Amino acid sequence: MKVICVSGYKNTGKTTLVTRLVKALSAKGSVGTVKQMFHHRFNPEGTDTGKHFDAGADAVVAMTDSELVTIKRDHDSSVQEALDTLADAGMDFAIVEGAKSSTLPKIFLGDIEDGADISNVVKQLPAKADWDVDSLVELVLMQDEWVTLTMLVRKIRSNPDIKMSGGIATFTGVVRKITDNVETTAIDFEKYEGVADKAIENICNELRTRKNVIDVLIHHKSGLIKVGGDIVYIVVAAQRRKELFATLIDALEMVKDDVPIWKKEYTIDGDFWVHDQEHGNI
Repeated sequence: MKVICVSGYKNTGKTTLVTRLVKALSAKGSVGTVKQMFHHRFNPEGTDTGKHFDAGADAVVAMTDSELVTIKRDHDSSVQEALDTLADAGMDFAIVEGAKSSTLPKIFLGDIEDGADISNVVKQLPAKADWDVDSLVELVLMQDEWVTLTMLVRKIRSNPDIKMSGGIATFTGVVRKITDNVETTAIDFEKYEGVADKAIENICNELRTRKNVIDVLIHHKSGLIKVGGDIVYIVVAAQRRKELFATLIDALEMVKDDVPIWKKEYTIDGDFWVHDQEHGNI
């Protein structure tokens, strides 16, 4: 899923640009949006769903003939969780309106105030202007993929040969807190741009040639990942469990051995590149 954030201060035309991007991107695939609405309530207390929620329901699902809305009781919700939800639902594109302080790639409308903590601006445009939406669509297509495990499972299930599969197995690598008595706080993963993704593609293609293996998908994240965060996803579909689990294990070892990704580990005792040490996190 390709993700872009449309940011700016009040009355800069964010919603107008979002709607134009939605219309343009819809011609290329499914589009989801995220809107931060801190001063609104989706289910007012006078509605039936509001009454359910106020009575103590942790989640309320409201349905009409053409819509379905899930309202959760979650004070720790984040833009990342919202994007994961869209990716899990099979969206090809996601547009976030607002979220100036996020690290998401941003189209920023208007001037940026001095000293503002705004990062990853991939395009700055004048507010309320006659924007070139076609060029912005091309910009969205250039962004990195937002990937979730559910998204990969959904994709592997869409393989026409999945009917021959007797099982689907997944592996999720996470940042471990304690390794050889060293307490980790986070790991920064740096990919050899282009080469790492090609190496992963080659691994998948090689494993797909194995007897009784239907499909293999692998995704390795980059950037700073905190303890407990997901690092790598591997999904394998095969006709029989013997090949299924063997391929899953081999895929992980091949990623570790053959993909040029460097890891800088942050610990309570200091920071270091993992290949300079005798221990690693995964």
